[in-house]
Amino acid sequence: MQTFIFAHRGASKLAPENTMAAFTLAQKMGADGIETDVQLTKDQVPVLIHDETLHRTTNGTGYVKDYTFEELKKLDAGKWFSEKYAGEKLLGLEEFLEWVSSTSLSLNIELKNNIIDYKDIEDKVLELITHYGVAERTIISSFNPNSIKRFKRLSKEIECACLTSRRPKDLKILIKETKANALHINYNALSKGLIKEAKRLHLPVRTYTINRPSRLMRAYKLMLDGIFTDVPHSAIEYRELYLHKHKR
Repeated sequence: MQTFIFAHRGASKLAPENTMAAFTLAQKMGADGIETDVQLTKDQVPVLIHDETLHRTTNGTGYVKDYTFEELKKLDAGKWFSEKYAGEKLLGLEEFLEWVSSTSLSLNIELKNNIIDYKDIEDKVLELITHYGVAERTIISSFNPNSIKRFKRLSKEIECACLTSRRPKDLKILIKETKANALHINYNALSKGLIKEAKRLHLPVRTYTINRPSRLMRAYKLMLDGIFTDVPHSAIEYRELYLHKHKR
Protein backbone atom coordinates (compact mmCIF):
# COMPACT_ATOMS: atom_id res chain seq x y z
CA MET A 1 0.00 0.00 0.00
CA GLN A 2 1.24 3.50 -0.88
CA THR A 3 0.57 6.32 1.57
CA PHE A 4 -1.54 9.05 -0.05
CA ILE A 5 -0.11 12.59 -0.01
CA PHE A 6 -2.50 15.52 0.54
CA ALA A 7 -1.14 19.02 0.06
CA HIS A 8 -2.22 20.83 3.23
CA ARG A 9 -3.98 24.03 2.13
CA GLY A 10 -2.07 23.46 -1.10
CA ALA A 11 1.73 23.69 -1.23
CA SER A 12 1.44 26.10 1.67
CA LYS A 13 5.12 26.35 2.59
CA LEU A 14 5.85 27.74 -0.85
CA ALA A 15 2.73 29.74 -1.74
CA PRO A 16 -0.04 31.50 0.23
CA GLU A 17 -2.34 28.88 1.77
CA ASN A 18 -5.75 28.10 0.31
CA THR A 19 -5.13 30.12 -2.85
CA MET A 20 -5.11 28.98 -6.46
CA ALA A 21 -1.35 29.59 -6.49
CA ALA A 22 -0.85 27.02 -3.71
CA PHE A 23 -3.25 24.52 -5.28
CA THR A 24 -1.82 24.64 -8.79
CA LEU A 25 1.72 24.39 -7.39
CA ALA A 26 0.74 21.27 -5.41
CA GLN A 27 -0.70 19.75 -8.58
CA LYS A 28 2.50 20.48 -10.53
CA MET A 29 4.55 18.87 -7.75
CA GLY A 30 2.54 15.66 -8.09
CA ALA A 31 0.46 15.67 -4.90
CA ASP A 32 -2.22 12.96 -4.84
CA GLY A 33 -4.78 15.28 -3.31
CA ILE A 34 -5.47 18.71 -1.85
CA GLU A 35 -6.72 19.61 1.61
CA THR A 36 -8.60 22.87 2.10
CA ASP A 37 -10.83 24.62 4.64
CA VAL A 38 -14.37 25.92 4.19
CA GLN A 39 -16.31 28.57 6.08
CA LEU A 40 -19.45 30.55 5.21
CA THR A 41 -19.68 34.22 4.32
CA LYS A 42 -22.39 36.61 5.49
CA ASP A 43 -24.40 35.75 2.36
CA GLN A 44 -23.91 31.99 2.93
CA VAL A 45 -21.28 31.36 0.25
CA PRO A 46 -18.73 28.60 1.05
CA VAL A 47 -15.27 30.24 0.97
CA LEU A 48 -11.81 28.71 1.37
CA ILE A 49 -10.02 30.10 4.42
CA HIS A 50 -8.60 28.47 7.54
CA ASP A 51 -9.05 31.11 10.24
CA GLU A 52 -12.40 32.46 11.36
CA THR A 53 -10.80 35.91 11.15
CA LEU A 54 -9.17 37.62 8.18
CA HIS A 55 -6.07 39.38 9.50
CA ARG A 56 -3.51 36.53 9.29
CA THR A 57 -3.92 35.61 5.63
CA THR A 58 -5.46 38.71 4.02
CA ASN A 59 -5.28 42.49 4.32
CA GLY A 60 -8.74 42.45 5.91
CA THR A 61 -9.87 42.52 9.55
CA GLY A 62 -12.75 41.00 11.49
CA TYR A 63 -14.63 37.77 10.94
CA VAL A 64 -15.24 35.94 7.68
CA LYS A 65 -18.91 35.55 8.63
CA ASP A 66 -19.42 39.33 8.73
CA TYR A 67 -18.54 39.92 5.06
CA THR A 68 -20.31 39.05 1.83
CA PHE A 69 -18.43 36.96 -0.70
CA GLU A 70 -18.20 39.98 -3.02
CA GLU A 71 -16.57 42.01 -0.24
CA LEU A 72 -14.10 39.21 0.55
CA LYS A 73 -13.09 38.91 -3.12
CA LYS A 74 -11.73 42.47 -2.95
CA LEU A 75 -9.14 41.49 -0.33
CA ASP A 76 -5.53 40.57 -1.06
CA ALA A 77 -4.82 37.00 0.08
CA GLY A 78 -1.23 36.73 -1.13
CA LYS A 79 0.82 39.78 -0.19
CA TRP A 80 1.13 38.68 3.48
CA PHE A 81 3.10 35.67 2.24
CA SER A 82 5.29 37.39 -0.35
CA GLU A 83 5.22 40.37 -2.71
CA LYS A 84 5.42 37.79 -5.49
CA TYR A 85 1.86 36.72 -4.64
CA ALA A 86 0.33 40.18 -4.19
CA GLY A 87 -3.13 40.20 -5.71
CA GLU A 88 -4.02 36.54 -4.97
CA LYS A 89 -7.70 36.34 -4.07
CA LEU A 90 -9.77 34.28 -1.67
CA LEU A 91 -11.53 31.46 -3.47
CA GLY A 92 -15.09 30.32 -3.31
CA LEU A 93 -15.59 26.58 -2.99
CA GLU A 94 -17.48 26.61 -6.29
CA GLU A 95 -14.55 28.11 -8.23
CA PHE A 96 -12.17 25.64 -6.60
CA LEU A 97 -14.35 22.61 -7.39
CA GLU A 98 -14.74 23.71 -10.98
CA TRP A 99 -10.94 23.59 -11.26
CA VAL A 100 -10.59 20.30 -9.32
CA SER A 101 -13.18 18.62 -11.52
CA SER A 102 -10.86 19.13 -14.50
CA THR A 103 -7.98 17.36 -12.69
CA SER A 104 -7.46 13.87 -11.26
CA LEU A 105 -6.79 15.21 -7.76
CA SER A 106 -8.51 13.82 -4.69
CA LEU A 107 -9.90 16.26 -2.20
CA ASN A 108 -10.20 16.71 1.55
CA ILE A 109 -12.60 19.47 2.56
CA GLU A 110 -12.39 20.44 6.21
CA LEU A 111 -15.54 22.09 7.51
CA LYS A 112 -14.24 24.82 9.84
CA ASN A 113 -17.22 24.81 12.14
CA ASN A 114 -15.87 23.75 15.52
CA ILE A 115 -15.67 27.38 16.73
CA ILE A 116 -18.49 28.92 14.68
CA ASP A 117 -21.06 26.25 13.91
CA TYR A 118 -22.20 27.63 10.56
CA LYS A 119 -25.83 26.76 9.89
CA ASP A 120 -26.38 24.49 6.87
CA ILE A 121 -22.71 24.45 5.84
CA GLU A 122 -22.99 20.69 5.26
CA ASP A 123 -25.90 21.10 2.80
CA LYS A 124 -24.17 23.87 0.88
CA VAL A 125 -20.88 21.97 0.56
CA LEU A 126 -22.63 18.74 -0.46
CA GLU A 127 -24.65 20.54 -3.11
CA LEU A 128 -21.48 21.85 -4.78
CA ILE A 129 -19.59 18.54 -4.49
CA THR A 130 -22.51 16.79 -6.18
CA HIS A 131 -22.89 19.46 -8.85
CA TYR A 132 -19.23 19.18 -9.89
CA GLY A 133 -19.23 15.38 -9.82
CA VAL A 134 -16.33 14.94 -7.39
CA ALA A 135 -18.13 13.03 -4.62
CA GLU A 136 -16.22 9.78 -5.23
CA ARG A 137 -12.85 11.46 -4.68
CA THR A 138 -13.85 13.73 -1.79
CA ILE A 139 -13.35 13.30 1.96
CA ILE A 140 -15.17 15.58 4.39
CA SER A 141 -13.53 16.19 7.76
CA SER A 142 -14.29 18.27 10.84
CA PHE A 143 -13.28 18.72 14.46
CA ASN A 144 -17.01 19.10 15.12
CA PRO A 145 -18.46 15.58 15.64
CA ASN A 146 -22.01 16.90 15.26
CA SER A 147 -21.12 18.21 11.81
CA ILE A 148 -19.88 14.77 10.77
CA LYS A 149 -23.14 13.27 11.99
CA ARG A 150 -25.13 15.86 10.04
CA PHE A 151 -23.15 15.25 6.87
CA LYS A 152 -23.55 11.47 7.14
CA ARG A 153 -27.31 11.94 7.40
CA LEU A 154 -27.20 13.89 4.13
CA SER A 155 -24.83 11.54 2.31
CA LYS A 156 -23.92 7.99 3.24
CA GLU A 157 -21.67 7.67 0.17
CA ILE A 158 -19.10 10.41 0.80
CA GLU A 159 -16.29 9.47 3.18
CA CYS A 160 -16.29 11.50 6.39
CA ALA A 161 -13.39 11.71 8.81
CA CYS A 162 -13.26 12.61 12.48
CA LEU A 163 -10.52 15.18 13.03
CA THR A 164 -8.82 15.02 16.41
CA SER A 165 -5.71 16.37 18.08
CA ARG A 166 -5.88 13.71 20.83
CA ARG A 167 -5.88 9.96 20.92
CA PRO A 168 -9.50 8.77 21.24
CA LYS A 169 -10.30 7.00 24.52
CA ASP A 170 -12.42 4.49 22.63
CA LEU A 171 -12.12 4.54 18.86
CA LYS A 172 -15.02 2.15 18.33
CA ILE A 173 -17.42 4.34 20.33
CA LEU A 174 -16.23 7.51 18.56
CA ILE A 175 -16.90 5.98 15.16
CA LYS A 176 -20.24 4.55 16.24
CA GLU A 177 -21.41 7.91 17.59
CA THR A 178 -20.28 10.04 14.64
CA LYS A 179 -20.82 7.48 11.84
CA ALA A 180 -17.40 8.55 10.51
CA ASN A 181 -15.55 6.42 7.95
CA ALA A 182 -12.00 7.58 8.77
CA LEU A 183 -9.73 9.06 11.43
CA HIS A 184 -7.59 12.15 10.81
CA ILE A 185 -5.28 12.58 13.78
CA ASN A 186 -2.47 14.83 14.95
CA TYR A 187 0.91 13.19 14.37
CA ASN A 188 1.79 13.51 18.07
CA ALA A 189 -1.25 11.42 19.03
CA LEU A 190 -0.36 8.50 16.75
CA SER A 191 0.51 5.11 18.20
CA LYS A 192 0.98 1.62 16.79
CA GLY A 193 -1.84 0.40 19.02
CA LEU A 194 -4.25 3.00 17.63
CA ILE A 195 -3.33 2.12 14.04
CA LYS A 196 -3.80 -1.57 14.78
CA GLU A 197 -7.23 -0.91 16.29
CA ALA A 198 -8.22 1.26 13.31
CA LYS A 199 -7.19 -1.47 10.88
CA ARG A 200 -9.29 -3.95 12.87
CA LEU A 201 -12.25 -1.59 12.40
CA HIS A 202 -11.40 -1.15 8.67
CA LEU A 203 -10.87 2.55 9.33
CA PRO A 204 -8.43 4.60 7.22
CA VAL A 205 -5.97 6.63 9.31
CA ARG A 206 -4.39 9.83 8.04
CA THR A 207 -2.15 12.18 10.01
CA TYR A 208 -1.54 15.93 10.02
CA THR A 209 0.55 18.03 9.49
CA ILE A 210 3.98 16.55 8.82
CA ASN A 211 6.89 18.14 6.99
CA ARG A 212 10.06 16.79 8.60
CA PRO A 213 11.84 13.93 6.78
CA SER A 214 11.93 11.77 9.96
CA ARG A 215 8.17 12.11 10.44
CA LEU A 216 7.44 11.48 6.79
CA MET A 217 9.52 8.29 6.87
CA ARG A 218 7.82 7.09 10.06
CA ALA A 219 4.39 7.67 8.50
CA TYR A 220 5.39 5.56 5.50
CA LYS A 221 6.80 2.87 7.77
CA LEU A 222 3.52 2.78 9.72
CA MET A 223 1.74 2.35 6.37
CA LEU A 224 -0.74 5.11 7.10
CA ASP A 225 -3.47 5.63 4.54
CA GLY A 226 -2.58 9.27 4.10
CA ILE A 227 -0.63 12.28 5.31
CA PHE A 228 -1.24 16.01 5.18
CA THR A 229 1.86 18.07 4.41
CA ASP A 230 2.79 21.66 3.56
CA VAL A 231 5.68 20.37 1.41
CA PRO A 232 4.22 17.86 -1.08
CA HIS A 233 7.39 17.86 -3.20
CA SER A 234 9.44 16.75 -0.18
CA ALA A 235 6.82 14.19 0.88
CA ILE A 236 6.86 12.66 -2.60
CA GLU A 237 10.66 12.54 -2.64
CA TYR A 238 10.79 10.70 0.70
CA ARG A 239 7.96 8.36 -0.26
CA GLU A 240 9.92 7.33 -3.34
CA LEU A 241 13.01 6.87 -1.19
CA TYR A 242 11.08 4.72 1.28
CA LEU A 243 9.50 2.60 -1.47
CA HIS A 244 12.88 2.11 -3.14
CA LYS A 245 14.43 0.95 0.15
CA HIS A 246 11.59 -1.49 0.82
CA LYS A 247 11.12 -3.04 -2.61
CA ARG A 248 10.24 -6.68 -2.39
